Formats: sequence, C-alpha cells, structure tokens
Amino acid sequence: MPLALNINGHNYTVEAEAETPLLWVLRDELKLTGTKYGCGIAQCGACTVQLDGQAVRSCQTPIGAIGTAKVTTIEGLEGTHPLQQAWVKHDVPQCGYCQSGQLMSAAALLGAKPKPSDEDIDAAMTGNICRCGTYQRIRAAIKDASGQSTPVQAAPVQAASVPAA
Repeated sequence: MPLALNINGHNYTVEAEAETPLLWVLRDELKLTGTKYGCGIAQCGACTVQLDGQAVRSCQTPIGAIGTAKVTTIEGLEGTHPLQQAWVKHDVPQCGYCQSGQLMSAAALLGAKPKPSDEDIDAAMTGNICRCGTYQRIRAAIKDASGQSTPVQAAPVQAASVPAA
C-alpha cells in the first residue's frame, strides 16, 4: 500500500504495510542508513529520529502512524548542526554506533529547551545507551552547542604498563 512520507524535507511515496517500522523503511527502502538498528524494542536509542521535532524510536514507530508528521533523521542535520560540531570538538564518539540516536535526541532537546540544565539533559538522554560510556562528553557537547560553554575534556589516556626488570 503506498504511503506518503516527508523525510528531511523531501516527499517520498513508499510501498509498505502500515505496520512496517519506520526504521526499515528508512534503511531498506530509502537507503538512509545513518539511523541504526540496536535492540528492536525501543530501549537503546540507536534508532532515534524526530517526528515534528520530538525524539522517537523508529524501530517501534509504524509508518502508518506517522501521517503528515515531518521525519528528521541524522542525514537531515547535514553535518553542519551545532551539536555535530560540538560532538567533534568534545571528542564524543568512540565506536560511533549510538551517535546518530544520541544526536537526534540531543537536537530534540535543544529544539524544546535551548539552554538545558544538567537535569534536562539527563532526562532527555535517558534511554540512549552508549556502550563506550561517553556520557560526560555528551553532556559537555550539548552544553557547548547550547552556548553554555564548557571546557573541552581530553579523552583519558591509558598509561602503558612497563614490565618489571
């Protein structure tokens, strides 16, 4: 059944059942592979996109429920969003797998609260799991992108072990 979607400002018509998760339409039909599959049960946040500016888990969002809402994916930030620049500045990514979901949740937060507190950030980012544990750098990057400057924290350096003589 053909369904009309607006994704990143472009109109698409897709042939899929209404209950098909948005994630699979994005990745398999439209080849927008920046949105990642993580857990499939909306618990990890890797698949986060925005519907009319609200962060949602695309793995559990059926395309038939989207209606006229505008979908924004990581590709829609175009690499120029202040968060993406702050992510690089604060050396946030490690393995990078969760980053598109982290960025989409953070962008939704800044859209709703341009100057978020630490508590606002924690609440908005809850459920976005980073297996590499870069949560402090994520918070610093969000604060920086919101104009609340924070010092850049270098990634910890592991000291090389020296064998005993």
